[in-house]
Amino acid sequence: MIEKIFCANQELHDETIANVMLQQHLTGYADGALGRLDEIVLKLASHQKTDCPKIKTVWVSIFAADHGVAAEDVSEFDNDETGNWVEDLCKGKALSNVLIDEAKATYEIIDVGLSQTLPESEHLLKLKVANGSQNFVTAPAMSQTQLIQAMEVGIAAADRAKEAGADLFVSGELGVANTTSALAMTSVLSGKSPMALLEIGRSRVMRSEKRKAELVEKAIALHQSSLKSPLQILQHLGGFETAALCGAYIRCAQLGLTIVVDGLMATVAAWIADLVSRNDQLMHCKSIDMMMDLGKYSVPETLFCICGNCPRLVEWCFFSHQSAENFHQLVLEILAVDPILQFDMKLGQASGALLVLPLLKQACSIHAHLKATIPQEMLMSNDTVMGNNDCPFV
Repeated sequence: MIEKIFCANQELHDETIANVMLQQHLTGYADGALGRLDEIVLKLASHQKTDCPKIKTVWVSIFAADHGVAAEDVSEFDNDETGNWVEDLCKGKALSNVLIDEAKATYEIIDVGLSQTLPESEHLLKLKVANGSQNFVTAPAMSQTQLIQAMEVGIAAADRAKEAGADLFVSGELGVANTTSALAMTSVLSGKSPMALLEIGRSRVMRSEKRKAELVEKAIALHQSSLKSPLQILQHLGGFETAALCGAYIRCAQLGLTIVVDGLMATVAAWIADLVSRNDQLMHCKSIDMMMDLGKYSVPETLFCICGNCPRLVEWCFFSHQSAENFHQLVLEILAVDPILQFDMKLGQASGALLVLPLLKQACSIHAHLKATIPQEMLMSNDTVMGNNDCPFV
């Protein structure tokens, strides 16, 4: 598995980017008139290596796991609720099922660490690492072996999506108390205290949130000597679903598969994956132990990989929305990415990622239509090699 964590993000297709930018210029619209729709097309075109990108096949993987820190009463929900939400998804009763159906997507819900044993379902994959993570206030959330196992679950999901011919890998997660885990990991990675994160954009913080911040401070102090790398941070303060997402994102970038990231927890997973995948020491990595250690050169950030060619993992991602969790904005700013929507959602279950699919598809359709209106002689007279110009309306 270790070779699938090496820096190996596929390169973006510069010639395609140049071609699409020329086509956008020749449509007759003022530059920038279509705003971020043009950005969407450019990114998809560079991923698909075609000047007429399309979205035909959508793959949805939702990873579910319980968090031991829920025992500290940090959530309004009991751990049992994670399993109930998964059952609703399996039965087609959840909000996300509506969006999945509209997208005509293939979907799977992966039990990577639920505390319950759920009934069989055609959409449920039981790949449980353990019956929930440990309470990270008193112990590491998972062992190193469990971390790698959870990442392998995500890697396998990305492989399944690619084998199915997916154009998009839409990701999501479920897990009671995972916001507390996200708070802990963001605190370490950003260098800001948990309370400082909870105070962002607020005039006051609730008493329950102050208690949560104190618990996270206690956990960070307990594990401080071990929090030297992104993967060690994930091991000690994360969850199985976050580790699976991290593995899936790294693998998608290696496979050249476009990722649609959901909310806060998915964004934190992408942050860790981005740091790990471009670590400048990974090419010399010979063992799992070495891999866990070498990540320390990525905190807070390593800008370039050793080969100098691989783009950042986030270049393979669309960040669907900025959630209602106030420190999500900070994480997005640190990653230097802009979310597509800001609907103040915090549902999870890939709901935000699914909401943006019509926008992505419409951007492709608009580009195809406008490209078809450009006179052929204008395309042929330009020095840029345009490639295949028989792009049908999508």
